[in-house]
Amino acid sequence: MPSQNPFQLFESEKPRLVKKGEVLIKSGQKASEAFYVVKGCLRSYMVDAKGKEHIYQFAPEDWIISDLEFFKNKGVAFLTIDAVENSEVKSIPTSRIFNITAEDPALVQEAFNKFQNRVYALQQRVIQLLAYSAEERYQEFIKTYPNLSNRLPLKMIASYLGLTPESLSRVRKELVKGR
Repeated sequence: MPSQNPFQLFESEKPRLVKKGEVLIKSGQKASEAFYVVKGCLRSYMVDAKGKEHIYQFAPEDWIISDLEFFKNKGVAFLTIDAVENSEVKSIPTSRIFNITAEDPALVQEAFNKFQNRVYALQQRVIQLLAYSAEERYQEFIKTYPNLSNRLPLKMIASYLGLTPESLSRVRKELVKGR
């Protein structure tokens, strides 16, 4: 039996069109929603004191993205979330996420699985940043986001991997040579 979309609970909401570069949540501002990506790609990131961008997560189609910091931080977001390409998203108020338990148990299980997959991906990302070589991190990026390497600018992928664009370019060249 195919899995149900846990966000059919929000089917009454039409996907919102988000233009490339449009900010959905800004660091330091109040936030109280997550986003389900119907089409396109979003990212979450922070900017350090020197003005350098650090990408935390990408969210292509069928992914959920949010800043969970606002749960602890009185509704204030730590990360900025924006569209890296024209996208269609559904806003999911966190209050509705917490009330999902009142719905069909199969939907609750599917929603739990999606959030569990997100946590797993983030755990893997931390391990990779701590212990993997640049080449291994890039290969894992390709496994995690198989359709994004051709859709995103090299600079964004490099930021996500903790590399300079020049280093990532070298890694990619070495991988092509090694084939």
